[in-house]
Amino acid sequence: MDFTEQQIERYSRHIILPDVGGKGQKKLAAARVLVIGAGGLGSPAALYLAAAGVGTIGLVDGDVVDLSNLQRQILHTTATVGKPKVDSGRKMLAAINPDIAIKTYQTNIIAENALSILSDYDLVLDGSDTFTTRYLVNDACFFAKKPLISGSIFRFEGQLTTLKPHEGFPCYRCLYAEPPPAGLVPNCQEAGVLGVLAGTIGVLQAAEAIKEIVGFGTSLAGSMLIYDALEMSFRKTRVPKDPACPLCGACPRITDLSGDYTVSCAI
Repeated sequence: MDFTEQQIERYSRHIILPDVGGKGQKKLAAARVLVIGAGGLGSPAALYLAAAGVGTIGLVDGDVVDLSNLQRQILHTTATVGKPKVDSGRKMLAAINPDIAIKTYQTNIIAENALSILSDYDLVLDGSDTFTTRYLVNDACFFAKKPLISGSIFRFEGQLTTLKPHEGFPCYRCLYAEPPPAGLVPNCQEAGVLGVLAGTIGVLQAAEAIKEIVGFGTSLAGSMLIYDALEMSFRKTRVPKDPACPLCGACPRITDLSGDYTVSCAI
C-alpha cells in the first residue's frame, strides 16, 4: 500500500525512526489487533494503537460506561456515561485516526465466542479484570496460536508480560496454573486502584504490541515486568516455562475450551 501525503505527515515521527521506517509503518497499517476490555488498560492501549496507525482495532466489552470508570478509563467521557463502552470507544478512536478500521463486539468473551472473535486478528491485548476471562483468553490464544500481551493492575502495582506458548515461551498458566478461590483477591471496587497506574500499564501494552508487529526491540515473552507506582520502580523477572503446565506442558490436561470458565473473582 502507498501512504497519502497526509498519512506520511501523520506518521512522520515513526517513519524517520530507523527501526520503524516506511516498511514498519506499513506493517502497522496491515495489522489487526484485538483489545479485550475497553476499560482501564484497554483505553490507553487502544488510543495509542489508533494513533500509531494500526490498521484494524477490535474492541470487546459488554459493559456500559459508569461514572466511576472515568477516573482511569480515558477512552470515555462524562457525555458517554450509560452508553456501551465499545460505542464510546469507537467514536474516540475514530476521532483520533479516521484512517483506521474499528470493529466492536458488545459482548463479554466466553468459551462459545472466543475462538471465532480471535480468528480475525494477528495479536491480542488482554485488559480484562477477572481471572475467568484471563484464563479463557490465555487458553483461546494458545489454541489459535495468537501472541497475547497481558496486563494487570492492583492498587499501586502493575504487571505486564507477552505470552507466546506456541513459540516455546510460557503461557499464563505457567505463571499461575489455576485461578485463586473466589473472594480471596478483592477487586478494584473493593480495594481501589490508582487511576494513572492503568495508563502506565496500558501504554506499555501498546508499546509491546507495536514491537511485535514491526519486529524491533526485545520481546517480554518469557519475562514479567512489574511496576510499583509507590516506589516509582520497574523490575523485570524471568518466567520459566512449566513442563507440567496443564495447557502447554508435555502432557496437557486442557485440550479445548470446554472446561469450567465460570466467574471466579476479579483481579
